[in-house]
Amino acid sequence: MIKITNHKIENIDGYEVTEMTSRQSFFDDLAETWDRRFHTKELMNFLEKLVPMFGLRSGQKILDVGTGTGILIPFLLQEVGPSGHIVAIDYAVKMVKVCRSKYGDFSNVSFAVQKIEQIDYPSESFDAVTCFGLFPHLENRAEALRQMYRVLKPEGRLIIAHALSSQEIKDHHQNSSVVAQDTLPKSSEMRQILKQIGFFRISITDKPGCYLCLLWKSSN
Repeated sequence: MIKITNHKIENIDGYEVTEMTSRQSFFDDLAETWDRRFHTKELMNFLEKLVPMFGLRSGQKILDVGTGTGILIPFLLQEVGPSGHIVAIDYAVKMVKVCRSKYGDFSNVSFAVQKIEQIDYPSESFDAVTCFGLFPHLENRAEALRQMYRVLKPEGRLIIAHALSSQEIKDHHQNSSVVAQDTLPKSSEMRQILKQIGFFRISITDKPGCYLCLLWKSSN
């Protein structure tokens, strides 16, 4: 079992790299150059405005799924403060290693290599789950959503966000053989999927330069 521990990534070295899918390998191969290629000043400015819209609060425990190299982490830390805790997970081993190299000195940030469809934390563990730039790449969206729902506390929130609209994501991925089919569902389809899982109060913004889906787990 992978446990939440400070300054550690458990199961990194023992992870079955030979069983990676082509999509995992795609992101693993990009890990070392990811920040240089994609973490632009424009994106940082975008996130500085976007993350406060997540509605997070001081002291909360957040699960950042598909954390990559940890682009959200400094912005999430600003919201939850020193009494909060960020758990950053990704299925790409090298992405998590880069993330740990950047934020491993923070006592309230933990790391793990995990697939979103197989989250290895107890039910009702987190106040919020953040999912930035990930959703189109999920191999089993329904199971991933069930897992995210499971680990949320009652009335916890899931945030699905991108720095592009759904159409812009589709256009952006077209030229890649690995992620060409990785798109976002239409808003009506997305709402239906989310309601079937059990989420409510679903809000979707899909406009040029921004996709933001906010939703809540019921208190029952």
